[in-house]
Amino acid sequence: MTSETPTSTSAKILYRPVGIVTSILAGVVAGQVFKQVWRRAAPGDSPDAPKALESEYRMRDILIAATIQGAIFAAVKAAVDRGGARAFQRWTGEWPGD
Repeated sequence: MTSETPTSTSAKILYRPVGIVTSILAGVVAGQVFKQVWRRAAPGDSPDAPKALESEYRMRDILIAATIQGAIFAAVKAAVDRGGARAFQRWTGEWPGD
């Protein structure tokens, strides 16, 4: 366990725009990663994952696609958020969270 100084209010405020941009970036990257994974892993001809309101797919297929998409999104978002926070810390000397 490390003893870090608490994050200042100004660092948290300054990080907000960085956090917003990295979140948008994470969503875009995660969407592209999911499309590539789905194209390679999905059975059948359809290059796109089934959506919840498409009646031609079974519930099982929709839930599998949603689970994979959610896992990829969470992993990419965590990686991008952590990278953004580390870059902010290098630039300012303060960790933006906690």
